[in-house]
Amino acid sequence: MARLDDLRTLNGGIHPLALNKVKDFLEPFVKGFIQQAPFAVIASSNAAGDCDASPKGGKPGFIKVIDNRTLMLPDIAGNNLFQSYENYASNPKIGLIFMIPGMEVTVRVNGRVTILEADDITDFTSSPELQWHDQKSTMVQGILIHVDEAYFHCPRSFKFANLWDTETIQTNAERPISSLTAPD
Repeated sequence: MARLDDLRTLNGGIHPLALNKVKDFLEPFVKGFIQQAPFAVIASSNAAGDCDASPKGGKPGFIKVIDNRTLMLPDIAGNNLFQSYENYASNPKIGLIFMIPGMEVTVRVNGRVTILEADDITDFTSSPELQWHDQKSTMVQGILIHVDEAYFHCPRSFKFANLWDTETIQTNAERPISSLTAPD
């Protein structure tokens, strides 16, 4: 921890606005952001610390705000590797970052998971809320998330990457995957 303290001191300390932003519940603006977010990345790790990050998408609000301390993520069928689910079996911790296209701020949530059977999530949603469907677009289970930390995250990384630049987005939308080969 001494190194961490040294780094903070060297870089001017924790920003005053950051000192009080982390809450153990969902503030109204955080809830509103989640209800309007069509995309999130979930991070998990197993008991050995092996990590996984998985993108999740749907119509805005597909991840349900149940109350000020609880979210529900419908788990839609995919590649059937179930890496996150396998991690939850030995480590129920989860991290999420929510994004709204074009907005440079994000919302981060950290918490603990309880797995729900597909039949148990019908109180929250009756079908996958997706912008695009295929033959696999069915709900496998639900992931109930008990919030430990929730907060807005600043826009610096989006600005560093110029992530929402529409010209770049259009150019990349037309690129084939084969154009991504890396030099040796």
